[in-house]
Amino acid sequence: MTDLLKLNLDQRVEWAFDHLEPNFVLTSSFGAQSAVTLHLLTQHQTDIPVVLIDTGYLFPETYQFIDELTARLNLNLKVFKSELSPAWLESRYGQLWEQNLEGINKYNDIMKVKPLAKALETLGAKTWFSGIRNHQSDSRKDVKIVEQKGKITKFHPIIDMTDRDVYQYLKKHNLPYHPLWEKGYVSIGDIHTTQPLSVVKNLQDTRFFGLKRECGIHELNF
Repeated sequence: MTDLLKLNLDQRVEWAFDHLEPNFVLTSSFGAQSAVTLHLLTQHQTDIPVVLIDTGYLFPETYQFIDELTARLNLNLKVFKSELSPAWLESRYGQLWEQNLEGINKYNDIMKVKPLAKALETLGAKTWFSGIRNHQSDSRKDVKIVEQKGKITKFHPIIDMTDRDVYQYLKKHNLPYHPLWEKGYVSIGDIHTTQPLSVVKNLQDTRFFGLKRECGIHELNF
């Protein structure tokens, strides 16, 4: 089998489109460095569906970043949401993110994991592209470039990129970081569970108050 890590980014994506099963989808949180994967994939398949899970609690800057990149890269954006609006969620359960780990897990399941499962089912996804990287966190350090998630193949074309590699890619293609990057936000999710690096002890604590790192999306099996 081809050693995908020896291929450059474009060759990896070409291999995936040639060897993996359509339908193809790309998920994006439109986080700090999301422009890399969005640009890379759309250079090879301009109309690939880009799935965004909108919890209703994203930063205003994130919504602006989504609009900017959608226009600039002509993204085929597909927005999916929970069946519960933020107001309905809070009316029913309160502010789950303030209810310790159990509450955070329930929030993530309702607002993120279930909507993503619905998105992949609706789009008939067979191959799921994601922009996660080994260098992002301890929970991702052992993730492989290709994973089998039940009936769906998950492909991580930039899995081994360092922060320096990301910077160089963005600079080469004149692409932006998320606007909150300059304010010290290195991992950007919902407004109520995201903190800048300057106010926490380490990178792992910038999300979910340090109680966990992953929201559960990348642990889905089908």
